[in-house]
Amino acid sequence: MPGSRALVLIVAMLAFAPRGEAATAAPLQLQSPGGQATVALSLDGEGQALYSVEWNGTQVLLPSPLGLQLGPDDRLDRGLRVVDVRHGSHDSTYALVAGKASQVRDHYRQMEVDLADAGGRRLGVILRAYDDGIALRYRVPLPAKGDLVVKEDLTGFLFPRDYACWMLNLGTFGTSHEGEYDRFAAAKLRPMHLIELPLVCRTGDGEASFAIAEADLDRFAGLYLSGRGDGRLGVEARLSPRLDERSIAVRLPRAQVAPEGHLTPWRVLMLGDSPGALVESNLVSSLNPPTPIKDTSWIRPGKTAWDWWSGGLAPDVPDPGMNTATIKRYIDHAAALKLEYMLIDDGWYVGSLGNGAYNPDADILRPVPQLDLPALVAYARERGVGIWLWAHWKSLEPRMDAVFAAYRDMGIQGVKVDFMDRDDQEMVEFFHRMMASAAEHRLMLDLHGAYRPTGLNRTWPNFLTQEGVLGAEYNKWSRRITPTHNVTLPFTRMLLGPMDYTPGGFRNVAPAQFQKSFVGPQVMGTRAHQLAMFVVYESALQMVADSPDVYVGEAGGLAPGADFLSIVPATWDETRVLAGEIGEYIVVARRSGRDWYIGAMTNESPRTLEVPLDFLPAADYQATLWRDGAAATDVRREERRIDAANRTLKLELSGGGGAAVHLVPPAPRIAGSAR
Repeated sequence: MPGSRALVLIVAMLAFAPRGEAATAAPLQLQSPGGQATVALSLDGEGQALYSVEWNGTQVLLPSPLGLQLGPDDRLDRGLRVVDVRHGSHDSTYALVAGKASQVRDHYRQMEVDLADAGGRRLGVILRAYDDGIALRYRVPLPAKGDLVVKEDLTGFLFPRDYACWMLNLGTFGTSHEGEYDRFAAAKLRPMHLIELPLVCRTGDGEASFAIAEADLDRFAGLYLSGRGDGRLGVEARLSPRLDERSIAVRLPRAQVAPEGHLTPWRVLMLGDSPGALVESNLVSSLNPPTPIKDTSWIRPGKTAWDWWSGGLAPDVPDPGMNTATIKRYIDHAAALKLEYMLIDDGWYVGSLGNGAYNPDADILRPVPQLDLPALVAYARERGVGIWLWAHWKSLEPRMDAVFAAYRDMGIQGVKVDFMDRDDQEMVEFFHRMMASAAEHRLMLDLHGAYRPTGLNRTWPNFLTQEGVLGAEYNKWSRRITPTHNVTLPFTRMLLGPMDYTPGGFRNVAPAQFQKSFVGPQVMGTRAHQLAMFVVYESALQMVADSPDVYVGEAGGLAPGADFLSIVPATWDETRVLAGEIGEYIVVARRSGRDWYIGAMTNESPRTLEVPLDFLPAADYQATLWRDGAAATDVRREERRIDAANRTLKLELSGGGGAAVHLVPPAPRIAGSAR
């Protein structure tokens, strides 16, 4: 790859002090290329391996435990000594087909430490230091006989003081990974909490922000966190148990383990000077392998119309529902708004019940009689719209390759797979098989009822988005989707990768006036708040969730704000967070080609923001703004000139409000043209 340098491994020492001398040996240190992040590995007097982390010279993690529990009485974490250390570095650039940036620099220093116990078993600890975080993983030894078994991960994260943290306490394994990230003092984190990733913490005002995450999850169990059982400040790892052997997390047949051992997923500490710096980071993606897909030209990010969220509303169709006439209306709507796709949801195939329930007698290849799917695919193609289909994973899994081949033959562009609701080892393996099979048949994927991202959008770029987020669907039956929740998500769940929140609700009301409705749901906050989500929220398949009629204006044209939905991209070349505080407000700028888009959102409090635009090249820009109006559904559209000498944009946001901005630079001069 252009600009890349191979990873160079240098043997730094072939032996370290024996166990009795381990406590007095100097820690092994690794610093990131720019010097911001430092990780150190040491052994205490009992041969316990520990690591600690600093950010710009300030300690973020105290010496914290490393190790694994392989069986009920088999802990590989004490009585250890260092027997080998290898250092290396890497600097390259890779392309992201879809995401927050089109080109990503992968620049780090690495230290691999081999630890041995009294019996000679080796546990490898691989540490990487980036300028935006630290990552570590284990190389688990192949047992003398039998399968490789991992009962628990013993990695800890010890805090030097009582940090302010934001956590989602799922409470149990086997969920859809949907909930609010609430602010907690670190001292209040308890062993009975089962904390979803990421756990986001601030070390203090004007100091470091960090997020604990996971990357390259493959042939392993998903990671959770819990408050420490010893009462110390911090958290410890928990692994999702197997369904067939609840007492362990991972069982790998001996034949599937390399002689040198099995690599676990990365345990990641994203680091930055502010919460916004974490949003800009591509660290989780960078820790995943490159894609094996040679030709990615068929992978096309975009926006999609969708029938389920509004309840299949189509007021100008005589008998709206899961039928040909209704879906044609949604296809026409997609074409009118210049959306690339139409997603046909649950209820389209024989035996799909329309309520998400699994029916073992369902036929995932046969449309219901009232839906002429071949005719709809052809109708959509004529209008430049691609079709996606919904599928229950239990109906898909037994004959996945055959189903994907049939869908591709039908002319289907992508599949929304739903209700996995697990992240145990078996489900993680299914995710990888599904992505590989979909890529073989040139199908894109949207995963619902799915665990949170672990960076697979680098390895499998046909995977455009996934749920694992408390999104807009909850407006149908709850009051939980508040403006505060909406401006917390970018700093928490979205740090890990794309999220299919499904924005675009145009039945906008103030929070006090919100009423639950399963059909034609309302959304809290202003319409400009919803428009801003298409910039702020990362998703390479972005829903335009509401029914076709709400995007049509009084004279048959577009409703206020709908014109922005026609032009905003779904993937980006560059991302910058211009301002923000967790749960308060956020301003994000994203570049597509030469154009920039800005999304600003606030919680229930109105605020005026002075947004710095000094990141723009030195030129005048033509700005189009979509701003809050007097009522929640009002959108004020304005044109402004952004002078090269004045790089500040003033945005006045209503409570629960927002703004969307499109910045267009002057056209490039053609050589030889008149000035």
